[in-house]
Amino acid sequence: MPGTRKLGRTTAHRTAMLRALVTFLFENGKIETTVTRAKEVSSLAEKFITIAKKNDLHSKRQVLAFVTNETVAKKLFDEIAPKYADVNGGYTRITKIGPRRGDAAEMAIIELV
Repeated sequence: MPGTRKLGRTTAHRTAMLRALVTFLFENGKIETTVTRAKEVSSLAEKFITIAKKNDLHSKRQVLAFVTNETVAKKLFDEIAPKYADVNGGYTRITKIGPRRGDAAEMAIIELV
């Protein structure tokens, strides 16, 4: 199946969930979630870090249209993106941590490298 994973949700619900997860990742530096969600968040986070590295008005508007918190967007431009100025991709790391106790879903920690 090419493209994005549906994650068992409607389009609006999926978009809202991924926006929240990406925002939390930029805010905290790492989050714990399922492996499939982590892979989607990783792809989106890497795209937004690459956009933020340009640091012009258009890139700020693109990031603010997706990230749900303005202070997190500011942190992305001021702290996170400059850290990766000389790196091309590979900004996130996914570490599998085993099954979740309730439903045995494969869990992972995604973090900014």
